[in-house]
Amino acid sequence: MKKRLAVAFTGPSNSGKTTLIVKVAARLMHEHGKEVAIIKNDPKDKARFDIPGKDSYKFTDTGAEVIVTSPSRTTLFSHRHHELDELIALFGHFDILLVEGLKTLPLPRISIFRDRIDEAYFPYMNALAVDESVTLDNYDLPDKVAVLDLNDPDAVVGWILTHAKEI
Repeated sequence: MKKRLAVAFTGPSNSGKTTLIVKVAARLMHEHGKEVAIIKNDPKDKARFDIPGKDSYKFTDTGAEVIVTSPSRTTLFSHRHHELDELIALFGHFDILLVEGLKTLPLPRISIFRDRIDEAYFPYMNALAVDESVTLDNYDLPDKVAVLDLNDPDAVVGWILTHAKEI
């Protein structure tokens, strides 16, 4: 079986997590030939994925576990929390898993900040991705935390390829 790698991204709302993940995923797929899977945590339960009135919405609204399949995609609508291992099994084949959020998962983690760093993230980070809006001299960063340029997705990809955890 081919080795699969995983890395996580955390940071406050509007720090640039999704933007960076999109750029990183595109480079991993198109420049490195990797199959990428992405898990996004929605801690405030505010994401909505279906349109009221459509069949899939009606099925999901019953409270049942629903899978919608078509020639180009399969979508799971679930009303329960799934552990990481269950989610990984749902994906089937992939080379690299990118996780947004879930800061307590035991995965190498890139924390993303703009303007200021929240030191509460220090225990969870292995790398720090910031832009010029953050003055690092104002912080006592934990030892062995790599500092990455938030606007250099190639450097982030390089870090991922050498530091991601085999799963």
